[in-house]
Amino acid sequence: MTDVLAVAEHRRGELRDVSYEIVTAGRELADALDGDLHLAVIAGNVDRFADDLDRPGVDTIYTLENGEEFDHNAYQSAVETLLARTDAGAVLMPNSVNGLDYAPALAESYDLPLVTDATGFAYDDGLTVTREMYGSKVETTVDVAGDRFALTIREGEWEATEGVGDAVIESVDADHPDSGARVQGFEEVAGGDVDISEADVLVSVGRGIGEEENLELVEELADALGATLSASRPIVDNGWLEKNRQVGQSGKVVTPTVYIAVGISGAVQHVAGMKGSETIVAINTDPNAPIFDIADYGIVGDLFDVVPELIAQFE
Repeated sequence: MTDVLAVAEHRRGELRDVSYEIVTAGRELADALDGDLHLAVIAGNVDRFADDLDRPGVDTIYTLENGEEFDHNAYQSAVETLLARTDAGAVLMPNSVNGLDYAPALAESYDLPLVTDATGFAYDDGLTVTREMYGSKVETTVDVAGDRFALTIREGEWEATEGVGDAVIESVDADHPDSGARVQGFEEVAGGDVDISEADVLVSVGRGIGEEENLELVEELADALGATLSASRPIVDNGWLEKNRQVGQSGKVVTPTVYIAVGISGAVQHVAGMKGSETIVAINTDPNAPIFDIADYGIVGDLFDVVPELIAQFE
């Protein structure tokens, strides 16, 4: 029996989607290890976060107050305190800027093998972790020796946990040295008023649009649906849309209820950022386009014929 400790993540007063996904991943691993799942909520409005994360499968939620935003020392010290308290053998953290900040230090401190950017795992007399390499072109597996380890998980690879649980919620104090570092504020990139990772419906455009002036047609579809406009990398590289609208491995991971891919072939880098969408609709002239391999609904046709028909239907 080995317990699992998962660490939630928040930003600017709101839990990030990966916090709900890490509960699912943590419960999956805890079941394989025949252990309990403990969840750490560090800094920010810990009481509200704990209530939000009290989902089925969580045995205990530990809250540790320390400021409002991420701090390296606070997170490392808090997780170390909880490892000592719970004797958990496995630690799960988001594969985010914050998670990758303290995960190596934690692994070094506890002499834990660390595997980053996990997209899946299996446990059978030992842990095997699935990762992707070379821009998601190659899937690899890593066998982890020993029964204690740390993982960071990629956002969008596990379903977000749902429902109401009955976890025990405990407040814990953790001392840590003051690093002197403080989050002073956040500066949005250009077009920062749009966060595609929070959108419920996305209409995403690719190189199949042909010319920049043709973006107007896809924007009309997005408006008709009340959706947010996003794009594949070529559109952003051409300067037709801002970087913050890019979906993919080098952009943002998105998990909307509906994702409509217009003129997107389905390169692995793009698919890595949107394959967790609940429903995927693809519009492409090429019936062999890779995007159709993951689409729930596919329309083989010229987007300049299909999109106006869709606009008319939704208006």
